[in-house]
Order: sequence, then structure tokens, then C-alpha cells
Amino acid sequence: MALINEHLLKLQKNYLFADIAKKVNAFKTTRPKAKVISLGIGDVTQPLCPAVIEAMHKAVDDMAHKETFHGYGPEQGYLWLREAIVKNDFLPRGVHIDPDEIFVNDGAKPDTGNIGELLRWDNSMAVTDPIYPVYVDSNVMNGRAGVFENGKWSNVTYMPCNEGNGFVPQIPDHRVDMIYLCYPNNPTGMVISKEELRKWVNYAIHNDSVIFYDAAYEAYIQDEDIPHSIYEIRRARKVAIEFHSYSKTAGFTGVRCGYTVVPKELTASTIDGERLPLNQFWLRRQSTKFNGTSYISQRAAEAIYTPEGKEQTRATINYYMQNAKIMHDALTDLGFTVYGGTDAPYLWVKTPGNTPSWKFFEELLYGAEIVCTPGVGFGPSGEGFVRLTSFGDRDDCIEAMARIKKWLGK
Repeated sequence: MALINEHLLKLQKNYLFADIAKKVNAFKTTRPKAKVISLGIGDVTQPLCPAVIEAMHKAVDDMAHKETFHGYGPEQGYLWLREAIVKNDFLPRGVHIDPDEIFVNDGAKPDTGNIGELLRWDNSMAVTDPIYPVYVDSNVMNGRAGVFENGKWSNVTYMPCNEGNGFVPQIPDHRVDMIYLCYPNNPTGMVISKEELRKWVNYAIHNDSVIFYDAAYEAYIQDEDIPHSIYEIRRARKVAIEFHSYSKTAGFTGVRCGYTVVPKELTASTIDGERLPLNQFWLRRQSTKFNGTSYISQRAAEAIYTPEGKEQTRATINYYMQNAKIMHDALTDLGFTVYGGTDAPYLWVKTPGNTPSWKFFEELLYGAEIVCTPGVGFGPSGEGFVRLTSFGDRDDCIEAMARIKKWLGK
């Protein structure tokens, strides 16, 4: 008899965004003529920049000729892209990364979900709360999270980020093996200073922990004093794995490409006390389970680093950040308490009168035909908040704010 992985039975019924889609579809069934504006799921709306399109066309042409055709590529990614990443994403910030420490992928989500395979199932873990659901759900699947009780997993250390602590997570008062950090943060849109990030690196060094650092939104940072990479902190290479994505940086949600950095200095221990580098094990894992990112997608990513690509990509990021400003200003004027939206494409909005997140989701959908993301879906500390994304079309963002104003009768 084939037996199901019992840990899958522990997962909550649906993934957060699947629940949202189900509720929105139900609404559209009852109101088929409604024009719903989605400020919920963080998908992009602007087209790929011209430099990327040109590179993709050329890459497709390459595939049409025997001399330039590409089949299976390196599981780790083509060297020319990894070298471009080193030259453009790290060296300008004084960070030295070896191309062999970079693993090109089909987007950050798979790697952030799979990275836990590097460590034993019984390693302890900590997450900031609220947090991107994949971090916790992927650990539920392999049995690391424990049992779901009273809105929390029994083997997960939650580090609340709320108004009371300025959305700065407190260092655990006990040892944990695995730490998930995401900055700029999804969902709160908040950032972390070098001083605070240094505390985490020191904690990881002292406790022999590994930090999984999701930097998917670093391109949206406006403040020059905010770190774009954890490797800007001294000795972070000894304790941290970092994830990057082109999905929001360059609109690659439909193209699929990103990369993970696993430094060669980063080691973990066997149960017998032998120290081994995680870089070689991630390479072995990827070589076994991943056939590499498509040649066309990697040529598209390479184009982002050309002078034209940088300028065009920055223009798109500025477009989304202007959306964020429009929304932030409008909601603040309407009396909402709003966080984020200045160094990240997400706004973390407090619900009026501490209305439960899902209730406010329903009220906003049925009252203004606008979709948000309930904050509680990101963790217990997200209750009483909703996340809004600035990735929409400009006209939709402006109309959404006008609808909310009308809905509130202001």
C-alpha cells in the first residue's frame, strides 16, 4: 500500500492566494459586470523592457540554427550570466562573490521552498511574523514545523514584527538552527538597517545558525543607508544564503529567472561533528533535481545588466514606486495608518477599528470592488492589517483610491 506523506495533511486547506482567488471568483459570479481592481497578489502589470525583449528575440533566433542552438545548460546557470551578476549586483557594493557561489534558478520561490533540504528535518527554525507563507509551508511538508495549534506551528519560533516594536524583529532568547529573514519585507514593506542586520549575523555566528535571507525586493530600496545584501555585513558569508529574483526587479513573473548565493565559507555539521560546505551539497541537489533555467530566460536576465537594460528597468521600478506613493498619500489622507511603500512595493495598512483581516477583505471587495491580501494570512501578527501591492496599472491605482474614498463616504 502506498502511503501519503502525512505531513501534507497538516497543511492548511488552501494556499493563501488560492483562497483569495476562490473568494474573488465567487464575488465575480454574483456580480459579473463588476470591474474588480486587484491590489492583492504581487504580480506585475508593465511589459518587459525593450532591452530584455530584444535579447529574448535574439535568443529564440539562436535556437533556430544548429550552430547556436542550446539544449541542456549548466544546472548552476551559464557562466556569462553569473559573471554579470557578480559584476553588477555585488562588486559595486564592495561585496566579493565567486561565480561558483551563484546558482541561477527559475525564480526565488522554488529555492526558498527547497533550501531546507540542506539541513536535517529536526533542525529548529525561526521566522519573522508576518512572513511569506512559503517559508513555513515548505517546512510543514518535510515535518520540521510540528503541529498547528492556536494559529501557530509548535516547532516554529515566531518573531513578531508589529507597531509595538517598530516592525523590528527581536533576536530569539534561545538558540535556533535556521532563521528566515526577508528584506525589504514581504508583506510589511519595511526594511532593516545595517545595525540590526549585523545583530542577526552575530547571533548566527555565536549560535552556529544559518540565515536564509530573501532579498527579492532589494531593487526597490530608495534609502542609500539600507543594505541590499546581507553580505554587506562582515562575516555574513559564513552564516547566510541569499535569494534574488528578477520577477519584481524586471517583470519576470512570466519569464521565470532568479538566483541563489551559497558562499563556500558557509558550513554545517554532521551529527558526528564534521564541518562540511553547503555550497557543494546545493550543487549536488540542483544537479539531481533541476535541469537548469532556460537559455532564453538567462539571456533575458543578462540584458538587464546592459546600460540600456539598467535604465529601462529602473524606469519600471520608479513607475511602481510612484504607484506606491500615490496609494500611501491617498490612504493616509483618508485616515488609514500605513506602513511600507517607501523602500518596497508593498503597503501594510492597518484595518479601521481593528477589523479582522479577512472581514476587511470582504468589506473592501463587496464595498469597493477592490482585492487586498489579508494580513493574517502571513502569520498571527498580521491580524488587523492588509497588504496592498503597487504593481498595478497607474490608472487602476488612482481609481482604486477614488473608490475607497467614495466607499468611506469622504
